[in-house]
Amino acid sequence: MNIGFIGVGIMGKPMAGHLQKAGHTVAVVQNKSPLPEALVANGAVVCGSAREVAEKSEVIIVMVPDTPDVERVLFGEAGVAEGLNEGSLVIDMSSIDPIATREFAKRIAAKGCQYVDAPVSGGQVGAENAALTIMCGGEEDAFARALPLLKLMGKNITHVGGVGDGQVAKVANQIIVALNIEAVSEGLVFASKAGADPEKVRGALLGGFASSRVLEVHGERMVKRTFDPGFRIELHQKDLNLALDGARKLGIGLPSTALCQQLFSACVAQGGKSWDHSALVRAIEALGNHEIGS
Repeated sequence: MNIGFIGVGIMGKPMAGHLQKAGHTVAVVQNKSPLPEALVANGAVVCGSAREVAEKSEVIIVMVPDTPDVERVLFGEAGVAEGLNEGSLVIDMSSIDPIATREFAKRIAAKGCQYVDAPVSGGQVGAENAALTIMCGGEEDAFARALPLLKLMGKNITHVGGVGDGQVAKVANQIIVALNIEAVSEGLVFASKAGADPEKVRGALLGGFASSRVLEVHGERMVKRTFDPGFRIELHQKDLNLALDGARKLGIGLPSTALCQQLFSACVAQGGKSWDHSALVRAIEALGNHEIGS
C-alpha cells in the first residue's frame, strides 16, 4: 500500500520503518528537521507538505505530540484534508483530546474518508520492537482496514469503541502509568534510604504482587540513572492535563493524578521537561534529600 506517515520522531521513526519492512511504500514530510536516514535509504517518498503526503497515499498515519499539532497537520495550510482522495483512511496515533478527536473525525468524514484514533503505549522500546499497545476508536469497517497495518507496529490491539474512545483509553492508561511511576519511585527511595540495595529490592519485588512493567523497565532506569527519553516528562504532563481537564468536565476528582502532575512540574522546574518520565523519582528524592544508590 501507499502509506503516508507524518511524525517520524522518537517513536514514529521505527513505526514507519516496520511498515517499510513489510513492503509498504511510505511517504513522509520534509520539514526543518532532517528526515531519518534509514527511512530515506529504504525508499521513503519525500514530500513537501502534508497535503502532498495525502495525495500520494491510501492511508495517512499521524504521530505528533499534541492536539494543536494534529489539527495543524490535518486542517492547516497545505494540510492532509486538502489532499485526501475519496475513501482514504486517516489513522491518528497521537495522544490527544478525545473531544477534539471526535470533531476531527467529523470533518474528515465530510470529505468521504474514514478516521480511526489509535493512540499507543509502550514508549520507544515498544515502538522499536513492534510491541506497542494500541487503543482504537472508530467504526468497525474503518478499524478492520487499519488493523493489518496496526499489527505491524503493535501486539496488543483493542477496538475500544467509537471515535474518541481510543483516546479515552489512552488517558486512562497515562493516569495508571503515572501513578505506578510515583509508587515505584517511593518504594525504591525508601529501600535505598533504609540501607538496602535498591536493585536487589527491585529484583525481589518483580517476583511478587508489586511486580509491574513500570517496576521492570523504569525501576531499572531509576537505579541506573538513565533518564534519556523514552517518553518525555513534558508529554506525560500533556496527557495528565487531558485527564484533569476531562475530570473537571465530568465532575469527578483525580487526586493522585493531580499529585503526579505536581511532581512532574517539580522535575520541570529543575530543567527536566525532556527527561524520561521515570525521572519523576528525582522529585521524590529531592523531598527525602536522598538519591537512589547514594
